[in-house]
Amino acid sequence: MWLFLYNLLLPVGFVCFLPGLIFKYRNRPGWKETFSERFGRFTPERVQELAAFHGCTWIHAVSVGETVVALALLKAWLAVDPERKFVLSTTTTTGQELARKQAPPGVTVIFCPIDFKSWVRRTLDVVRPGLLVIFETEIWPNLIAEARRRSIPAAVVNARMSDHSARGYRRARCFFGPLLKMFSLIAAQSEADAERFRSVSPEARVTVTGNLKFDQPVPPELNAVDYREIFGADAGVVLLGASTHPGEEALLIRVFDELRREFPTLRLVLVPRHAERGSEIAALLEASGLRYRRRSDGSGTPGTVDVLLADTTGEMLRLMKGADIVFMGKSLAGHDEGHNLIEPALLDKPIVTGAVLRNFRFILRVLEEADAVCTVASDDALAAALRPLAADASRRRELGARAGAAIRRHAGATARTIKKLKNIL
Repeated sequence: MWLFLYNLLLPVGFVCFLPGLIFKYRNRPGWKETFSERFGRFTPERVQELAAFHGCTWIHAVSVGETVVALALLKAWLAVDPERKFVLSTTTTTGQELARKQAPPGVTVIFCPIDFKSWVRRTLDVVRPGLLVIFETEIWPNLIAEARRRSIPAAVVNARMSDHSARGYRRARCFFGPLLKMFSLIAAQSEADAERFRSVSPEARVTVTGNLKFDQPVPPELNAVDYREIFGADAGVVLLGASTHPGEEALLIRVFDELRREFPTLRLVLVPRHAERGSEIAALLEASGLRYRRRSDGSGTPGTVDVLLADTTGEMLRLMKGADIVFMGKSLAGHDEGHNLIEPALLDKPIVTGAVLRNFRFILRVLEEADAVCTVASDDALAAALRPLAADASRRRELGARAGAAIRRHAGATARTIKKLKNIL
């Protein structure tokens, strides 16, 4: 009954979703040549290519962040099981481009279909996987139900569920309870996440394997962005706003403008979570009077500048590596969900973030217990938090080193997850 009601309402939801899909397709960069696969449409050449992958492990990630972690899991699995066949799918065009660039030889990449039953069935007919592995929270009812109907085991890995999501899932447990029971494995990031899944579906097969992002490797060949080319030879401390959301860019611009009177060589890099917001943020910079450059098209103020607007995708690690201080977005200016703090920590960068990260509380707690993060209770406190870090290189080094050490102590989730997945094959 619950699946019948879902399919009854899905066309209505799709009509509401379609304008956003078209907007993202037109404005978001990335790989678009095979986007028709989102609608279960594969060219004859792709069907022939994918025939060689029948019986594969299909790993699905959503966008760039999940794809990075999925690639790390996939490579680790291939290292211990080199004969296994893998298909990697994404939802977004940016995730698709990253997957196609970095997937190991012998791994093919597709778009995941939108969750209409006919499109899902067509994709499963073409791929014919032996195992379906979904990252974090990308749980689509028709995909899961159809996999179960075909006796394809399905698993969620690096699974997380916030308090807010858990409340919503529990209110609709008559729908989500049976759905979560369909999974052969739900590998949760933490015991708190596991308990939230169990509160929705007590009979779901939930275990704790840890957060795969703790194992995320820093590529040994990773080259930092050379900010001297952008800011000039006299540039000093570089403050990077990572994965920022609306309101946070204006806050960082205002704080930067205040601090640079005290630290004239301070420079700012803005990396919005969604690159398509570049024009919106460029307008803020124009209004501020600051000298800036857009990384996507080189527009902005001629010559060396004070602010770099990095409205690109796939460059976050390089941008972070060259920075001196990292502010993690979606944590101030009315936001409190947070973003992943692990990447800057693994680069031994000093991290500044809001004090409440509803979606990343465990990671925040790990860093706080090690005195390895600077949390900010309000927008008005951001300048005061950044000032001592801008002034003291040794303080920056110590905070960054503690962050890196704290995260590395929690490694091992990849091996545990692969073992669990192999057990259900």
